[in-house]
Amino acid sequence: MTGGYDAIVLAGGRSSRLAGQPKPQLSVGDATMLERVLSAVRLAGNRIVVGPVQPVPRGVGIVREEPPGSGPVAALAAGLPHIVAPVVVLVAADLPFLTSGLIAPLLAALADEAGADAAVLVDESGRDQYLLGAWRVGPLRAALAGLEPLPGRAMREVLGALQVTRVEVPAPTDAPAPWTDVDTPDDLDCARRQSERS
Repeated sequence: MTGGYDAIVLAGGRSSRLAGQPKPQLSVGDATMLERVLSAVRLAGNRIVVGPVQPVPRGVGIVREEPPGSGPVAALAAGLPHIVAPVVVLVAADLPFLTSGLIAPLLAALADEAGADAAVLVDESGRDQYLLGAWRVGPLRAALAGLEPLPGRAMREVLGALQVTRVEVPAPTDAPAPWTDVDTPDDLDCARRQSERS
């Protein structure tokens, strides 16, 4: 199922632990985190960023959830009307080490698992990474419709209405895990150091 999918990148949030700095626009290595994530989903037919107005590459759409800052489910719902492919990859914009090599097994798991509505990454500690997965658009739209109103809803509530397959990918031994996120100044400093070494 490489190709044949669209992508939504969630790039909102208040960045309260980073002194309100626009987190997706912070650089790690030679690119911003948003640029790195958009590169990981470069094979998507449509790429939609949900968040405040900010620089995006040509051809990438940007929309805003209503009300602003109302959470990932509301942001997902804001991006979904712009999706035309039958499958959408949903990712957060604060994953500076995400690569297309992690998108491929999510798409493959969704294609291979009969009856699956979503394929979600499980990290090395066994936690579902709700903002790193591939979703069938039809069932996803139905699940969101059953959760109205959407502001403040949690992603686990969306999964509760769907058949989910969980994808475990071994963490690399010689590089940061591609699901490493950045939430704090320490996280950012660590990511920048790791980027310099890789």
